[in-house]
Amino acid sequence: MLVRFWGTRGSIAKPGPDTFRFGGNTSCVEVRSDAGTLLVIDCGTGAHGLGQALMQERPDGIEGSLLISHTHWDHIQGFPFFAPFFAPGHTWDVFGPSGLSGSLRSVLSGQMQHAYFPVTLEQFAATIRYHDLHEGTFRIGDVTITTHLLNHPALTLAYRLQADGATVIYCCDHEPHAPELASGIGPLSGQDLHYAEFIEGADLVIHDAQYTALEFPAKLGWGHSSVEYAVRICEEAGVARLVLTHHDPLRNDATIDLILAGVRADLAERGAPLEVLAASEGLVLRTTPRTPEAAAGAPSAEAGAETGEAPGPGALSGDPGGPPALVWVTDRDLEAALTTALRLEGLPFHVAGGEADLEQRLERDGASLLLLEQALPVRDGPGLVRRLRESAATGLAETPVVMLAAVEEQARYDDPLVSEWLVLPVSESFLRARLRAWSLRTPCRWERARPPQDEERRLRRLAELGLLDTEREERFDRLTRIAAAAFDVPIALISLIDAERQWFKSCHGLATCQTSRDLAFCAHAILQRSDLLVADTWLDERFAENPLVLGEPRIRFYAGSPLILEDGTCLGTLCLIDTRPRQLSGAELSLLHDLRDLVLLELSPQPWPVAVHHS
Repeated sequence: MLVRFWGTRGSIAKPGPDTFRFGGNTSCVEVRSDAGTLLVIDCGTGAHGLGQALMQERPDGIEGSLLISHTHWDHIQGFPFFAPFFAPGHTWDVFGPSGLSGSLRSVLSGQMQHAYFPVTLEQFAATIRYHDLHEGTFRIGDVTITTHLLNHPALTLAYRLQADGATVIYCCDHEPHAPELASGIGPLSGQDLHYAEFIEGADLVIHDAQYTALEFPAKLGWGHSSVEYAVRICEEAGVARLVLTHHDPLRNDATIDLILAGVRADLAERGAPLEVLAASEGLVLRTTPRTPEAAAGAPSAEAGAETGEAPGPGALSGDPGGPPALVWVTDRDLEAALTTALRLEGLPFHVAGGEADLEQRLERDGASLLLLEQALPVRDGPGLVRRLRESAATGLAETPVVMLAAVEEQARYDDPLVSEWLVLPVSESFLRARLRAWSLRTPCRWERARPPQDEERRLRRLAELGLLDTEREERFDRLTRIAAAAFDVPIALISLIDAERQWFKSCHGLATCQTSRDLAFCAHAILQRSDLLVADTWLDERFAENPLVLGEPRIRFYAGSPLILEDGTCLGTLCLIDTRPRQLSGAELSLLHDLRDLVLLELSPQPWPVAVHHS
C-alpha cells in the first residue's frame, strides 16, 4: 500500500515558517492499494490539497472512500473544501462513527449550517453515500478494514487496513487507558493490552503523539497520546514502523526534530528494531509485507565498508525495503562531510570501497541516491556514470546522481547524466537540504548561486581593497541607517561576497556580521549583476526553504542592488530585508540606486571610480 500525508497537525491548523517542514495542516492521509483502491483517512485542512490533486488526476470522475476517525473540528474541517465532492461524476463513500449526537451525515452537515458556512451538504454535486460505523470488520475493494474504539472524549475509531499482504494502522486520537503509561514505562494490562493486540504485527502504524511525557499530566483527559506511549505500545506489539503524527500546534519543526532524535537515540541504545519517523506533509511511504526474518527483528542490510546506522531505509525514501544511498569519493574529508549529512538526515547509506565494489552493490542492491566526485584528471565522474548506466545490471537508469566538484570549471551543468552538481565548498545545512530533497524525490526550494565568471578576479579585487574583517565605520553605518528608515525595513546591509561567506561591512538590524555564502541572497545578485527583487520569499523557488527564511531573521522580502566598481568588479550589494512581503515602487527603486551609489563612493579607493547605473 502507498501512504501519503496531506495533514499532520493536531487541534488547529498552524501553517507558517516554524512548521514548514513537518506541516501545518490538520489530519489527512491518503492510502492506495496496488489494485487502485483509494482511501482517505480523516478530512482535516490537509484534505483541501488532496482534493485539488485528485481533480487534476481525474477531473472526469474518481471513486474513493473517506474514513473519518471522529468528528472533532480538526478532523473534518476540510470536508466542505474537498473539491471532488463538488464535481459531478465523482462517487464517494464516507465512513465514520455515529453516536448520541446523531448519524455521521447529520454531524457533518452541522458544520455546514448557514450560521457557520455558506454552502450546504445538499449542494455537493458528487454521489456521496454515508455509512455509520462501530467496532467490526468490513471490506472496501481489496482492502480489509477493522475498527477499534479509542480512548478519546468523542467517539473515535482506529482503522486497521490490510491489503497486498501488508498492514497499515491509523490511530488518532487516543489517550493511554492507564495514565502512568504516558511515561512509556510499566507493564501493559487491561484496555492498553487489548489495544496493543489490535496493532500487533503491523508494518506501519500512524499514531497520535501530540504530547511528551512531561506535558501529559497537564493534558490528562484531553484524549491524546504521548510520544513515549506511542513508542512503547508499538514496541510491545512488534510493529515495524511508527509514524508520529497529530503534532501539537505549539510544536515547531526544530522541536519535532529534537523529539525524534531523542526517540531514535534511545531505540538505538537499546538495540530495538522499531523504526520511528515523524509525519510530514508530502511524505510518501510504500508499505510492503515484511519477510519472516525482518518481522523477527533480524537485520536485513549487509555490512559494507561503512554502513549508516540511520533508521530503516524507508524513513525518507518512501520504500521500507528500498536501497541505501551509495557514496564513492577519494577525498576523506569530503567523505566525512557526506556521511555526516546523511546520518543527520536519517538516510541509510554505504561507502563503496572502489569502483568494482560500487558496481557490485548497484547490481545487488541498487541505490536510492548516488554521490560521486568529479576529480579530473584522475576521475571523470560523468564518464563513470555513463559506464554504469550502460550496464543494465546496475539498475541505475532512474537513480539520482549528485556530482561533487572541487572547482566550478569541472562542473558540466549540461550533462544529462548528472541530476545535480555541487561545487565545493558547501555548508552542512545546504548539503543536508539537497540530500533530503533527492531522497524524497521532491524539489528543494533553496538554490545556491553559482560563482560569477570573473570570480577569481573579483576576489582578488576584494582582497586588494582591504575591506573584509575590518572595524565598523560610521560612514557606512550612516548609510544603512538611512536605508532602513527610508524604506521602513528592519534590516539594511552592505554585504561583501567572499569565497565562502558573505560579510557585512555595515549591518543595521542584524546581530551577526556574516553568514555562509550558501545562504546569501546577495550571491544571486552579484551573479546576475542587476537588481534582485524578491517580493515574497515563500513564493520563490530559489529561497522558500532557505534557513534565513524558515528561521531567523525570517526573510520575506529582499531587495539588493549590486555594488559594481568602475572597473566592472562586483563586490556585493546594498540590500534591504523585511519580515513582510512587499514591493518597491519605481521611485523607491531609484532611491535605492542613489543610496547604492553613495556606498560605492565610500568603497572606492580613488575619487570617482563609480559606475552609475540608470536601471
